[in-house]
Amino acid sequence: GCGLVRLERGPWRARGQRHPMIRALYSILLWLAQPVLRLKLARRGRSEPGYLQAVDERFGHYGAEPDLPDPGFVWVHAVSLGETRAAAALVAALRAQLPGMRLLLTHGTATGRAEGALLLQTGDVQVWQPWDTPRAVGRFLARFRPRIGILMETEVWPNMAHACKAAGVPLALANARLSDKSLKQARRLPGLSAPAYAALAAVWAQTEADAARLRQLGAPVQGVFGNLKFDAAPDAAQLQLGRQWRGAGAGRAVVLLASSRDGEEAALLQILQADSVALSGASVDAAGSSRREPVQWLIVPRHPQRFDQVARLISQHGFALSRRSQWLDAPPFGLLRGDTLPGGVPAGSAPLGEIWLGDSMGEMALYYGLADVALLGGSFEPLGGQNLIEAAACACPVVMGPHTFNFSEAAELALDCGAALRAAALAPAVQLALELARDRTRCQQAASAANVFAAGHRGATSKTVRAIVALLTQRP
Repeated sequence: GCGLVRLERGPWRARGQRHPMIRALYSILLWLAQPVLRLKLARRGRSEPGYLQAVDERFGHYGAEPDLPDPGFVWVHAVSLGETRAAAALVAALRAQLPGMRLLLTHGTATGRAEGALLLQTGDVQVWQPWDTPRAVGRFLARFRPRIGILMETEVWPNMAHACKAAGVPLALANARLSDKSLKQARRLPGLSAPAYAALAAVWAQTEADAARLRQLGAPVQGVFGNLKFDAAPDAAQLQLGRQWRGAGAGRAVVLLASSRDGEEAALLQILQADSVALSGASVDAAGSSRREPVQWLIVPRHPQRFDQVARLISQHGFALSRRSQWLDAPPFGLLRGDTLPGGVPAGSAPLGEIWLGDSMGEMALYYGLADVALLGGSFEPLGGQNLIEAAACACPVVMGPHTFNFSEAAELALDCGAALRAAALAPAVQLALELARDRTRCQQAASAANVFAAGHRGATSKTVRAIVALLTQRP
């Protein structure tokens, strides 16, 4: 998204006349970069074929379809998977308030588009968000003529914001967030961000801190509504199935590395490879006697194009591999270090144990239901952390790393109420997760706290829908 400018009144006014020139230069650079974008999409499409779908839509070309008479679309832009899931409850609530609503749904990633297809009804349209050149944006608006545009979270683009304002299309930023890091980056590029944010008709922030940062960029913040992701209900059937599978595990705790990012899986595997206690769950009781409390590890990578790569990592580190895509009626609770092979033969030099790989999309509720506790992916590298709210909604306690700036307020609230723990690095996080998984009473208490935490922060959807409907009625 865009967020690019330093606002200081004196210098800002002196530079004000240069805004159109700066945006023109930006537009030229994006136009020149179009061949590079096509090459990037082609490369990405080798591992994710969804990126090869309807590539021309990204440049504002929509085939020979006739012009729509008066579509009246409500346009929602959800760039990726997380934003699309957050948009699901919003879209459903908008349909209830706006009978006959036609949805125009746009995305930037293949996973977002695949998830968004589940939200479509008869008369809806789904396309890629156009590359932010004036011509592509112009063709997009001329083709679909939306009544209103709703951007999810961070996706503000200079030419799109300018063109919508010029065309009289109110463009709002919903579930808006802006980290300190993004604010600092924004201020390095004067002349793009402030006009883009000023062109918005409304901004509804997740937190007061987000609202304060957005106002520094000139955004018209009209409310702080909370996070829409609290209103995203997990798939009940998946959740029930996961819990059923966990109950069939003969007391073996399941620890999940959820939505992991590049580097985190290898780091975890190295820890497990070197630490048989972390792998098997063996521990010493108060009397000094060793006892086994088996632990089953499950890794679910964030991005599907990395499934095979993570599978190779698991095997290269000496573990047996069980992939979700190969499970039949239930996961196999396989070998741990010290287990006995069929026929009573000790495992001995057999693989260190079996690690499950969650190589499926759209099943996070299943995985959270299956797990006793989860390590939060993206928080052990400086990536901001993945969605801990989804885990809480499934009553799965989490152990977070130091990097949770994407969900900073939610992370602190989860810590305060006992729904989450934090560790300074992955190795101590593994130990915290194991301690929690072994202590059934404490684990159940954390699960209950997670459930209460998730339920107690719902309501952003209804506030956002009321604001959207009000914005629509303000149109001339």
